[in-house]
Amino acid sequence: MNKTYISLIIFLSISTLFFSEEKMKNKKLTKLEEQVIVLKGTEPAFSGKYLNNKDEGTYTCKRCDTPLYYSKDKFDSNCGWPSFDDEIEGAVKRVPDADGVRIEIQCSNCGGHLGHVFRDEGFTKKNIRHCVNSISLNFIPKKKKVIKYPVGATEKAVFASGCFWGTEYHFQRKKGVVSTTSGYTGGHKKNATYKEVCEGTSGHAEAVEVIFDPEKISYEELVKLFFETHDQSQVNRQGPDIGEQYRSEIFYLNDKQKKTAEKMIGILKTKGYKVATKVTKASKFREAEKYHQDYYRKNRGTPYCHFFLKKF
Repeated sequence: MNKTYISLIIFLSISTLFFSEEKMKNKKLTKLEEQVIVLKGTEPAFSGKYLNNKDEGTYTCKRCDTPLYYSKDKFDSNCGWPSFDDEIEGAVKRVPDADGVRIEIQCSNCGGHLGHVFRDEGFTKKNIRHCVNSISLNFIPKKKKVIKYPVGATEKAVFASGCFWGTEYHFQRKKGVVSTTSGYTGGHKKNATYKEVCEGTSGHAEAVEVIFDPEKISYEELVKLFFETHDQSQVNRQGPDIGEQYRSEIFYLNDKQKKTAEKMIGILKTKGYKVATKVTKASKFREAEKYHQDYYRKNRGTPYCHFFLKKF
């Protein structure tokens, strides 16, 4: 293959990418669409085009056409805006509002504002509500083919390092972390409560599910933070908290995460640290009761058994 032909291929590839991005940037929005999608405004309640839409199909981003939600996940919350209790994997990005109270949702592909996400309202079994502006969406009926556009995706990690209040405290302050959820995992009892976990009868660990942007923070950096904010040498305890639920454990979701966790443990051992941390394949993660979420942020406290100590 000669150099001229290779250069032509590279030129065409770059040109295709450039014009694809330009098409998205130059897609015309009305003044009201720009107010909501670009400037993060909100359309008036009960005024949206898709509020009462019952048709089967897929909701896509108004600005870049990325598929965001399936109609099967839409429900009536009577809140005034279309509501969904799930999104297409990797299509929606979560970003904390500046006030630290609400979580904004954006299209992962173009960053267009969609609305906000809320938890623990009891509308559906999934107990989550994506409150979305109709004006941020287009709708493709089921009979039409949906084109899968590449989307930028967040990733997930699960860590247990003692009381989940302290674990969450450190992770939610790390740049690149989109959201954190305290919960239970690694046990054998279905739908275990906090009381059952504390009694040590469920086999669960208090853990935190971390949603992060891999373009801003790597999984390896999260693993480092995990080890630098608790004592990984302790078995079934963390400081004054004693019990199997307070164990040190990394729950990996794929082989890459497993290898990274094992690599970091190896580094710690070469540095002379004792490591009791288990590395386990992730199982079902169950969100903990509402009062456990954002505990220190809501109560303006700091962890009593989690501390930062530079180890890497």
